[in-house]
Amino acid sequence: MEKLLKATNVSKSFGPYKALNNISIEVPKGSIFGILGPNGAGKTTFLRIINQITMPDSGEVFLDGKPLAPDDIRHIGYLPEERGLYKTMKVGEQVLYLAQLKGLSKQEAKIRLKYWFDRLEIGDWWDKKIQELSKGMAQKIQFVVTVLHQPKLLIFDEPFSGFDPINANLIKDEILNLRDEGATVIFSTHRMESVEEMCDHIALIHKSNKILDGKLIDIKRAYRSNTYEVGLLTENKEAVNSLIRERFDVSPASFKSINDELQYKIKIPEKASPNELVSFLTSKGQLNHFVEVIPSASDIFIETVKNN
Repeated sequence: MEKLLKATNVSKSFGPYKALNNISIEVPKGSIFGILGPNGAGKTTFLRIINQITMPDSGEVFLDGKPLAPDDIRHIGYLPEERGLYKTMKVGEQVLYLAQLKGLSKQEAKIRLKYWFDRLEIGDWWDKKIQELSKGMAQKIQFVVTVLHQPKLLIFDEPFSGFDPINANLIKDEILNLRDEGATVIFSTHRMESVEEMCDHIALIHKSNKILDGKLIDIKRAYRSNTYEVGLLTENKEAVNSLIRERFDVSPASFKSINDELQYKIKIPEKASPNELVSFLTSKGQLNHFVEVIPSASDIFIETVKNN
C-alpha cells in the first residue's frame, strides 16, 4: 500500500527530557492512523514535528515520498488539542481570515464555508463572537477551518474533546467521509471506542518509544487468545460446572441474558478447534451464547503498556 507519510528514526529532546526516541511509522494513503499512548508519551510532540511547529533533533519525515518541506504545510490540516481561535472576533470574519491564510481566495472560501456551515447546521453562528460559543461549538468552527482547504493529510489531536456524544458522533462520521473521499487522517485520542470504530492502523507510543504498530485487525489477531464467552443452559448445573472446570481453562464471564445459564470464558489450546468445544457443550445442555473474545483496542493498549 502506498504511503503518504513516513517518519524514520525521529528523536526529540527538551533539555534532559527525551520526548521521542527513534520513532518510525508509515501512514498509508487513504487510511485513518491512530497515534495512541498515555499522557506524556510523546504523541503531541510527534504531531507538532509533522506540522513543523518544532523540528526533530534527528531523523526524517517524508510526505508523498519527498522530505517534508516548509511549503508542505498547505497540504496539511491540523487541529491541535490546544484550541487557537480569537475569542473577540466574529466567527465569519475569523474563518474567512484563516481560510485565506490557507491559500483560498475570499470567493472560494465563502463557497466552501457555506457548504460546511450548512452541513454542520451552524449557519446562524456567522455573526457570533467566539467567546459567545460553548467549547463544543467553538470546536466545530475549528474543525471546519482544519478541513476547509481540502488537505491530503489531516491531523487531529483529541478531536472529540469538548463534544457531547451526539456531536462527537457527527464529527466522527465527517472524518470517515473525508477518508472515503481520499484524505489521509492521523489522529490522537484517549477514546478507545473511537479507535475501534475508525482506525485502520495504529501506533502505540509509551515513554517516548514506539512499542507497537501495524494494521489494527492484524494486531487484534496477534493478541487473540482462543478464548470464548459461553452461556450454557443445563438442568444439572452443579455436575456440568464441575466437568467443564476439570476439562478446560475457565475464567468468570458476565454478560446479560434472560436465562439462568452457566457463564464462562473458556480458553482452548492453540491448535484446538472451537467446533470441538461447541460439540462438547451442546452434549451437556443448550448452548445459548458462544462468542470469541476478541481483544479490544483498550485491552491491547493496557496490556502492552503494562508489559513495557
